[in-house]
Amino acid sequence: MARKVFLHVGAPKTGTTYLQDRLFHNRVSLEKHGVFYPVGGQPDFFRPALDLIDRPWGGMRKTVHGEWDSLVKRIRRHESDTVVISHQLLAGARPDRVEKAMADLGEGGGAELHIVYTARDISRVVAAEWQDQMQRERKVTFARYLERMQTAKQSRSAAWFWRTHGLPDVLSRWGRNLPPERVHLITVPHDGAPSEVLWRRFCDVIGVDESWTPIDSDRHNQSLGRAEATLLRRLNARLEAEELPREDYRQMVTEVIAKRTLAHRDGRERVTMPPAAFGWADQVADSWVEWAELAKVDVAGDLADLRPRHPAADAEWIDPDAPRAKDVADAAIDALVAVVVEASRSRRPVASRASNLMRRVKGRRS
Repeated sequence: MARKVFLHVGAPKTGTTYLQDRLFHNRVSLEKHGVFYPVGGQPDFFRPALDLIDRPWGGMRKTVHGEWDSLVKRIRRHESDTVVISHQLLAGARPDRVEKAMADLGEGGGAELHIVYTARDISRVVAAEWQDQMQRERKVTFARYLERMQTAKQSRSAAWFWRTHGLPDVLSRWGRNLPPERVHLITVPHDGAPSEVLWRRFCDVIGVDESWTPIDSDRHNQSLGRAEATLLRRLNARLEAEELPREDYRQMVTEVIAKRTLAHRDGRERVTMPPAAFGWADQVADSWVEWAELAKVDVAGDLADLRPRHPAADAEWIDPDAPRAKDVADAAIDALVAVVVEASRSRRPVASRASNLMRRVKGRRS
């Protein structure tokens, strides 16, 4: 029996963080059952994925050179019935990079390659991706971002969005040389469903018994609210003139302010599309469902999950770009507290080392 390689290529904002973290925490148990999750010395496949897709990615491209080939070597050296690789960056790979992955993992490795793609309805994806943009130095309003996605205007954000979330394009690109039964589409259930539902669908596709993965994951990409996203957007505009190094931005703004602080504030007001945009969202869903049915790819879940849920007719829509000033101020104070605490913690080791050094110097002198 040929080894099976399941390559989970995304999409972003479809529960990938949860899936990857659960695979990582259960990798020892999985390996005992012949399932290899070859992360190596890293907790995920970000570096090999970035190396394969060959994109600048904030100046990080040179730092990951050779990571994909190292991953391929690690897989070929290891004896296992099943290999699972997962990273959402892979969805955006160009056709030539797809061919390389196919050759390395399928033809070159003598394995039966399967492509796995998780997809979520477009209304939730647009809101989630915009919030993510605010954590990456962007300043665009939600209204402007939505317009770009709807009209597919030529911008970096729109091009990347549709390269990773355009379901027919992604699965056509990655599944071009595979039979449809080896192209797996996993639909993400609507809000309110337990995370176990997505995990169960994923396990069914890769042939894993749920009992092999007893350790759950508490990692979920928490969403920002209206006030929190607006605060970041305004902060990004002010920081632009300061020319803050990207690594410093990632550490202080993305991690400390956004992920650790703003994403966990109580009472966050959810970002949603305006009612007028749901007609467009329905058209996108129709095209995705029609493509999946005609292509006869393997579907885990329900294609109805790809259709957006419309708000109630009498529901009041709250504009993500116009939060209350008080809410933004409260979020700003929480962010400022987090920055002060982080700065204090980062200074302590330095101050402690300096104090110890002075004591040693004084001791020698006496």
